[in-house]
Amino acid sequence: MRATLCTAFLFATAMISLADAPASFEVGAFKFARPAAWEWIDVPEGMRAMRKAQLSVPGKEGAKPAEVIFYHFGAGQGGESQANVARWVGQFSTKTTPEKIETKEIGGTKVTFVSVAGTYQSGMPMGPKTPMDGYALVGAILEDATGGSVFVKMTGPEAVVKDATPAFNEFIAGAKK
Repeated sequence: MRATLCTAFLFATAMISLADAPASFEVGAFKFARPAAWEWIDVPEGMRAMRKAQLSVPGKEGAKPAEVIFYHFGAGQGGESQANVARWVGQFSTKTTPEKIETKEIGGTKVTFVSVAGTYQSGMPMGPKTPMDGYALVGAILEDATGGSVFVKMTGPEAVVKDATPAFNEFIAGAKK
């Protein structure tokens, strides 16, 4: 009986949490429409100064999910796109695929895309790193000279990131300013 009540409570809590998850959200000057299959994750209080939103992309058949993190620092902050791309690529100590970097104009916004796979060095800047073999990163930098660029980075197991890349690209292309 106790296990049944506990399971029912956890299920109800999960359903309430999903109901509270926003279908769309804003980061900087951009409004994003969250893909229905991607889970909204509340950003921990101590990380909100840099991290403005976070999503989880489910893996198939119980595989570990990928995470999508949004950063916005304000006008004139966050550094040049190429410096951020180089830093993201540098988070891979070995690469199983060479990095791909491409800049496009989407709806009047300059967007730089980057992708790389290999051994990801997970961890905070200047802190200890945990090597994650078989990982990939797909990122996008949406430039906004007046309000500050928005940096979006998806990292996770390579298969999950690879499967989610088309949805990620559509998600970024659908951002409205």
